[in-house]
Amino acid sequence: MMSPEQNELITRVGPGTKGGALMRHYWHPVALAEELPEERPAKAVRVLGQDFVLFRDERGRHGLLDRDCPHRGADLAYGRLEDGGLRCLFHGWLFDVDGTCLETPAEPEGSVLCQRVRQRSYPVVVKNGIVFAYLGEGEAPAFPEFDCFLAPSTHAFAFKGLIDCNWLQALEVGIDPAHASYLHRFHEDEDPSGEAYGKQFRANSADSNIPMSRMMREYARPTIDVEGTDYGLRLFTLRKISEKHTHVRVTNLVFPYAFVIPMNTEMTITQWHVPIDVTSCYWYAIFTSFGKPVDHQQLREQRLELYELPDYRPRIGRHNNYGYSVEEQKKQTFTGMGFDINVHDQWAIESQGRIQDRSREHLGTTDKAIVAYRRLLLSAIGQVANGGKPPMWLDAERATRIRGPVTVDGMGPTVGWEDYWKEFDARRRRDSSWAAGMPSPLVA
Repeated sequence: MMSPEQNELITRVGPGTKGGALMRHYWHPVALAEELPEERPAKAVRVLGQDFVLFRDERGRHGLLDRDCPHRGADLAYGRLEDGGLRCLFHGWLFDVDGTCLETPAEPEGSVLCQRVRQRSYPVVVKNGIVFAYLGEGEAPAFPEFDCFLAPSTHAFAFKGLIDCNWLQALEVGIDPAHASYLHRFHEDEDPSGEAYGKQFRANSADSNIPMSRMMREYARPTIDVEGTDYGLRLFTLRKISEKHTHVRVTNLVFPYAFVIPMNTEMTITQWHVPIDVTSCYWYAIFTSFGKPVDHQQLREQRLELYELPDYRPRIGRHNNYGYSVEEQKKQTFTGMGFDINVHDQWAIESQGRIQDRSREHLGTTDKAIVAYRRLLLSAIGQVANGGKPPMWLDAERATRIRGPVTVDGMGPTVGWEDYWKEFDARRRRDSSWAAGMPSPLVA
């Protein structure tokens, strides 16, 4: 059980908070690349309780600036994209992607005012459809050589969704393996809805003829173990099927707020949970295929059935009781909230309140990863507050050694499962058109 003071410390990440000071040492997703269309590649973004404007200039360069114009505070998100930069509508001041003031056209001819003005800017990098920004002081860390960043665009798909609660509870559902046996339980192993998102819970695990839906339903008391890694935590979830066979699931926590999980035998999901402010966040995900190229159109259409543009707001949520149906709950699903597992997770985390009160919790054995992560987070906040270096901060040399991370969902031997998951990953990479020949994530 946490104290109210500890809960405040780990949930608040705005300017001036200790949690915010830690978070600003890492890269953060701030938009999907598709949110900057050719007709107007500029948009307002809010991250970690701060407001910015993101834009792309005529040369294809991305810029992220503080949203309030340094002249008199007008909103740069409405600015004109012209003459090599972003021009404020109020008095025409023009800014480059690096915050340089290029023009102050209303000033007298020969004025040097623009040479004394600079808008705060932030480094921006685009990785497989997601725009990342570094919002801290000093040098930005290097990116790890994760599969989601190394895969060709043909084998990766990016999307996002709005969540109406604090970022931490959104993350924690992804490092809670036991919930899948209940929250995502289907009473039928066939999918009556056709191609619903979440169909992976009906597909067979690797090296098995048992549908995942049955596995979760009938083996609902998993053994969970957690180990520390160079990037955060690795989770092992074991469901013993018989004396010979055990279902093995390997997932990961990437510090500070991402998880990496298997979607099926070929595809992984890397998902970040980006605080907008203290009571809302976006999830950003890259779906990475080791096998066939991804069907971008199909995946996008599936996601747009639930998420509404331009804000990527769920069509199902608090406002319509998450689509809850008494009849469905009796006959088809554990929740009565449809077949999309994102809706199930959304209900679970939003129903805890805008900011969950962790001082009232009673954690169990299955919460091992949540306990380990909270300890890691509290330690990191204290470390940075005392002038230390943040954990998992990567320089260029160290970043080349942080690969993968490995995800597995398969049927292994009860004796020897510790080798099975490594062999499965090696096999999948060996058979992959793009991952074959790359260094193993399990070799430092």
